[in-house]
Amino acid sequence: MTDPVMQARALERHYNVGGGLFGKTRVLRAVGGVDFDLTPGKTLAVVGESGCGKSTLARMVAMIEEPTEGTLSLDGKPVLPEDWADLRKSVQIVFQDPYGSLNPRQRIGAILEEPLIINRKEMSKQDRQDKGREMLRLVGLRPEHYDRYPHMFSGGQRQRIAIARALMLDPKVVVLDEPVSALDLSIQSSILNLLRELQDRLHLAYLFISHDLSVVRHVADDLIVMYLGRAIEKGPKADVFANPLHPYTKALLSATPRTTPNAAKERIKLIGELPSPMAIPDGCPFAPRCWKVQPDCRAKVPALSGGAHGAACFYPEGEAAGD
Repeated sequence: MTDPVMQARALERHYNVGGGLFGKTRVLRAVGGVDFDLTPGKTLAVVGESGCGKSTLARMVAMIEEPTEGTLSLDGKPVLPEDWADLRKSVQIVFQDPYGSLNPRQRIGAILEEPLIINRKEMSKQDRQDKGREMLRLVGLRPEHYDRYPHMFSGGQRQRIAIARALMLDPKVVVLDEPVSALDLSIQSSILNLLRELQDRLHLAYLFISHDLSVVRHVADDLIVMYLGRAIEKGPKADVFANPLHPYTKALLSATPRTTPNAAKERIKLIGELPSPMAIPDGCPFAPRCWKVQPDCRAKVPALSGGAHGAACFYPEGEAAGD
């Protein structure tokens, strides 16, 4: 079995939010105690509603933000802020908006060469150009694109350029933060197929952030479902899709379009508003919206348990409330 290239244990990220001139500072718990392993050649997907903390988790893994608590390790060594400059070569990120992440005043060649200029000072100009052109070829673009500007490309082509730039330093881990959500549906599948081909060729570990379970079904090997900053279910993708244990996961899956429209389907509509991350209720954070809630759900926080496929729920799906 391949060893994990990156491990996270009890990762947390909190923000102090000011209350104004006379108000009291409050704590926003964006991520609260998430564990995972990233393995070469595999994709771990993180899904959940907007505001669940998945993008904050992505920024911590990409070493853009420092965890408030918990540990992050790369190749068995702790990831510390003083080492970020060196370690970022091994962890790169692809953002949601490809146009916003590319400098409109730079030619594509300069955008691709910039990481090498900063981190590989020993490389000659010709070597940088050769690597940049080779990376363009790997992502399905032509040599003449090297001297063009970002505005001259379609959204799908710009995302290919962003992927090429992320791979210029030969990373081990690539964080994909909603990489296809800004693209037309007709383009999404080609980008997802490209990411899979590059993963197989380069043996990359992916952390894939998404709110779209139909996309996750296509790309993920393992899955973490987040709610209000906490991982409430995790496991192999096939197990989670076939047998969701947490009521929230079941509700998410019930809203996912199916390829067989005539198949029987139970649509679950959640009642109530998503609680504020600055005022998370006592006990299970999903209790105010859960149809299986019991008194102990409001009194205690359920731990994520269950082995390879587990859920943070006192009454997981398949068990009647009160059993």
